Amino acid sequence: MKIGVINVTAPHEKRVAITPDATKKLKKLGFDVIVASGAGREAYYTDQAYESAGASIASSDAEVLSQADMIALVHDLTPDQISQLSAGKIVVGMLDPYRNDNLDAYAKQGVTVYAMELLPRTLSRAQNMDVLSSQANLAGYKAVLMAANEYVRPFPMFMTSAGTVKPAKVVILGVGVAGLQAIATAKRLGAVVEASDLRPSVREQVESVGGKWLDVPMSDEEKEKAKATGGYAWTPSEQYMKDQAIVVDKAVSNADIVITTAQIPGRNAPRLIHKATIDKMKAGSVIIDMAASTGGNVEGNVSGETVMTDNGVRIIGAANIPALLAAQSSDLYANNLVNFITTFLDAEQVKAGGAPKLIVDMNDEIQGALAVTHDGQVRLQKR
Repeated sequence: MKIGVINVTAPHEKRVAITPDATKKLKKLGFDVIVASGAGREAYYTDQAYESAGASIASSDAEVLSQADMIALVHDLTPDQISQLSAGKIVVGMLDPYRNDNLDAYAKQGVTVYAMELLPRTLSRAQNMDVLSSQANLAGYKAVLMAANEYVRPFPMFMTSAGTVKPAKVVILGVGVAGLQAIATAKRLGAVVEASDLRPSVREQVESVGGKWLDVPMSDEEKEKAKATGGYAWTPSEQYMKDQAIVVDKAVSNADIVITTAQIPGRNAPRLIHKATIDKMKAGSVIIDMAASTGGNVEGNVSGETVMTDNGVRIIGAANIPALLAAQSSDLYANNLVNFITTFLDAEQVKAGGAPKLIVDMNDEIQGALAVTHDGQVRLQKR
């Protein structure tokens, strides 16, 4: 059974789905790996490195698509590439399933497609396959470094003979994996960090990594509702939303650095910062919008570009931060895929050795959750 890797052509992308180290792991499991020439170049993995790991090098993407039984991707295939796939092949990657317009084409070709973003993250056996967490962790770290590079002053406090340099004030909006890493990184650089999230349950996490929680008053009823749902599914009252907006407006207006991380699968990113708030910020302040590729959390952002406002605030539309750490993000992503690929193997077969057979099982709690097309049908229910 062959697992194939092709070149990535998506804008701002430098990652590769399978690395030489992951190739070695797949070889140990009995798989053959075929890699299109140059597929790992942007992540600093050479064809020679893949060959040394046991992969064969194809002269073109088309050769990989024709020979591989499973195609490992970072982003989606093009319509032309999909048309080259024969029935029974498997495609695995981050496919933005709720926005993907190619699912019908995959189904028509008889291809089984798995979208890694749909992984049920509450399953303990799925944790080592969680591509969203592995990539968000690196993105949160890099976002702070990007902000530090753009900011015209230092992050930490300095005591000098010429005077005292105050520490930078950093505000993080959205405290998921990326947000928590951003808080920890900004604190390590010496900044004063505040954070806000719609889930009051993450307050302890914020404080555990050195951040100050931007508290919003809650009624007893809301506290119980948030507690009962773990903070994820509760619907705040209109008054709570107004109170949160006031707290966030005040914090952002006084901030030197703001990093926003909020995204909703299948929907446009929620608007967290409006022009009225940006107009109050100091000249030289920096906003990193990590949700720019899905519409952005910040009014006036442009994905992949830096916008300078009239009052001197730079809004950076961070289109694909993990790709800026392509070598490491590819390594983690490839490990996630290898762990997912093991769900296709029979344990006894692995012990016995020999050529593995991919077992597609829609009753498997992980495979079934990730499959968006199978047996000529689109399985995903659009939101």
